[in-house]
Amino acid sequence: MAERTRELIRRQWDETLGAVRRGWQLLLRQGPSQVQFWFIALAVGIAAGLAAVGFRSGITWLQATLYGAEDVEHIHSFARTLPWWLLLCLPICGGLVVGLILGRFTPDGRVRSVADVIEGAALNRGQVEIKAGLASAAASLITLSSGGSSGREGPVVHLAGVISTWVCRRIGASGITGRDLLGCAVAAAVSASFNAPIAGALFALEVVLRHFAVHAFAPIVIASVAGTVISRLEFGNVTEFTLTPKSSLSFYVELPAFLLLGLLCGLVSVLLMRAIFFADDLGTHLQKKWKIPFFLRPAIAGALLGLLAIGFPHIIGVGYETTAAALRAELFFHEALVFAILKVIAVAITMAGRMGGGVFSPSLMVGALTGLAFGYVATQIVPHYSGTGELYALAGMGAVAAAVLGAPISTTLIVFELTGDWQTGLAVMVAVSLSTALASRLVDRSFFLTQLEHRGIHLSAGPQAYLLSIYSAAVIMRSKDSPRAAPEDACLALIEQGVSITPETTLEVALPMFDATGQALLPVVAPVAEGGQPELIGALFQIDALKAYNRALADTAAEEHS
Repeated sequence: MAERTRELIRRQWDETLGAVRRGWQLLLRQGPSQVQFWFIALAVGIAAGLAAVGFRSGITWLQATLYGAEDVEHIHSFARTLPWWLLLCLPICGGLVVGLILGRFTPDGRVRSVADVIEGAALNRGQVEIKAGLASAAASLITLSSGGSSGREGPVVHLAGVISTWVCRRIGASGITGRDLLGCAVAAAVSASFNAPIAGALFALEVVLRHFAVHAFAPIVIASVAGTVISRLEFGNVTEFTLTPKSSLSFYVELPAFLLLGLLCGLVSVLLMRAIFFADDLGTHLQKKWKIPFFLRPAIAGALLGLLAIGFPHIIGVGYETTAAALRAELFFHEALVFAILKVIAVAITMAGRMGGGVFSPSLMVGALTGLAFGYVATQIVPHYSGTGELYALAGMGAVAAAVLGAPISTTLIVFELTGDWQTGLAVMVAVSLSTALASRLVDRSFFLTQLEHRGIHLSAGPQAYLLSIYSAAVIMRSKDSPRAAPEDACLALIEQGVSITPETTLEVALPMFDATGQALLPVVAPVAEGGQPELIGALFQIDALKAYNRALADTAAEEHS
C-alpha cells in the first residue's frame, strides 16, 4: 500500500514538473509578445476612455452654450423657461450643420454607429471607417447638443473603433489581433461612458465580438479598467442614477408581475425598433419622391423635433434627467405613458433624419418610463404584496435596453452599475430574460443586427451565414491558364445555357447555384457591356468553394474557443 502511494505521488510530481516546463517554454516563446499586446491594449483603453470622456464633456459644453443652461443635467426643466423660437431653431440649425458634415465626409450620408463596429469585427478584420467615423462623431455631438433625441454611447463606441483601427493599421495587425483591439477599445469606451467596468468588458464580448474567447478576456478587462479610471478621474466614483433607498422586492409573490413586465418591455422594445426602421424607410421614400437635397434631411428632422420640444422638452438630448425622475417615481402615470410615447416618436425622427446618436440611452429612458407606468398599475392591483414604483422602473429600464441591444448579460450589469443597486437583481434578471427572449423572436436578435439585415449583411444567423459573403469567386476560382483549369468547352457550353458568374459573385450566391444546376463548376466571366459577348476568365469549382468555406468555419471556431 505504501509503495502504491509513493508511486502515485512520484507520478503526480513528474506531471507537475512537466507542466511547469511546458508553461515556461510557452512563456519564453509567446510571453513577451503577449505582454506587449497587453500594453497596447492598455494604451488603446486609455485613448478610448479619453475619447469617451471628451465626447461627453463636449456635449455638456456645447449644450450649455447653445441653451444657456448652467446645469445641463437638468436641461429639460431649464428648457421650459426658454422662448419657443429657440427650442424650434436650435435643432433645425444643428440638423443643417449635421447634413453638411455628413454630405462632405461620408459617401452615403449615414452616421456610423455600433452596427458598423459589429460589421467591422465580423467582416473587416476588426476595422472600421476612419474618416466617416470621425465625421459621424462630430455629427452626433452636434445632434445631441442642439436638441436631437438619441444617445451618446453609439457614437462613442464607433469612435473607439476608429482609435483601434488606427492602431491596427500602424502595427499591421492580423484579423484576430484587430478584433481583440476593437474589443478593447469598445470596452474602455462603454466603461468610461457609464462608469461600469464589468459591463463594459462584457458588452465588448457579447455585442461586438459576439463570443467569449479566453484569449481576448485579459486585454479587454485591462482596457475596460483603464477606461473606468479615466472616467473616475474626471467625474468621480459616482453612479449615473441615484435611487431612493426603499426599493425592495416583496418576497417571491411579486415575481409574476416582473414576468409580465418583461413581456411588456419586449413588445415596447420591438415597437421602438420598428418605429425607427419605419421612419427611416418613410424618410428615404419621401426624400426620393420630393427630391429633397441630401443635406436638408437632418434639418427637416430637426424642425419636427423642435416642434415637439416646444410642448415636451423631455425629448431633448440624452434624456437622463427624465430617466432619473422615473427611477425615483417622481412622475405620474399619465406623464410616464405620454413621455414614453413621445420619446419613441422623437428617437424615430432623429434616426430617420440621419442626425446621429445611438439608441441605448433612449431605450433606458423608454424602459424606465414603461416600468414606472406598469408599476403604478401593479401596485394598485395588489398593494399589500407589491414593492415600489422605483423597482418596476429599474427592471423596465434594463428589460427594454437589453432587448434593443440584444445583450441581456451586459445590460443587466450596466443597470446595476448605473444605479449601484444590487439588491433588486432578481427582479431585473427576470424582466430582462423575458424581454430579450420575446424581442429576439420578433426582430433579427437586436437593433444592430436588424440594421445590418436591412443592408443585406446577414450576421444574425451566425458565421455559417455571413462567412459566405466574405469570399468571392475571384479569390477561389481557377483561372483558365491554371494547370488545373476547367475544360474550356464545358465552360462555354454552360455559358450558352446562361449558367455563369462574375468574379465579384460571393459564395452566398454561388453555392445555391451549384445545387440548382447540379454542376461541379461554374464558369467565371468578365463583366461586359450590354449586348457584348462574355469573356471566360476561369471557373469556380464546387469542391474549392466548400474547402474555402470549411477553412473559414474552422478558423472562426478556433478563434472563438482559443
